[in-house]
Amino acid sequence: MVVPSLFVPLGLMLVASRSGISSPVIALCQRVSSRDFASSSTSACAAAATAAISSLPPLLSSDGSASPVSSDSLPETLSGKSVALYFAAGWCPMCTRFEPSLLQFRDAAQESDKPLEIIYVPSDRTKADAIQRAAAMNMMSVPVGEDADAIKKQYKIWSGAESMKLGFGRRSGVPALVVLDGKEGKEMAFLAAEAEGVKALSSWPLDDESGMW
Repeated sequence: MVVPSLFVPLGLMLVASRSGISSPVIALCQRVSSRDFASSSTSACAAAATAAISSLPPLLSSDGSASPVSSDSLPETLSGKSVALYFAAGWCPMCTRFEPSLLQFRDAAQESDKPLEIIYVPSDRTKADAIQRAAAMNMMSVPVGEDADAIKKQYKIWSGAESMKLGFGRRSGVPALVVLDGKEGKEMAFLAAEAEGVKALSSWPLDDESGMW
């Protein structure tokens, strides 16, 4: 596979910046444990994980089955990862051009011990289209309809085709990503892929400990 020229520096950046930084919560656990406060450590880990995970919308599995993802499985699934919401649609040419680089970026991050979890927030016209795309990209997804619309309104990101339904007060169309912090699941970075294309991926805070779940 030919790697786009703009993507190469990002891959090199990932490798060059590899530093083995662990989750801030894990680091906290290790520090507290070293002072013989293991029970406090466990409580801190559980509290942070619970707060971040509870901030997420309902999710569907990435296997194309449209099965709901159990919240009980999310701590293990997301542990040690940087998590982002990906706003896009299959009918959007900018999105489909951007996605090969996004998936290569995810693979490069994984190889550099900086794993990512990208959650698809669809603007597809049907549930079937959204499920098929999420499976093709191996991403969990937010269900089409009220759940997806609520997230779009929360972050003010939706496609122009949805403006009659969601309004005109958006900050961005699609594609776009929002990176979430690992403590409360709040926005820590906005990647304006609609405006910047693949260059927007360089704004992903891969080395920021607060972004590790």
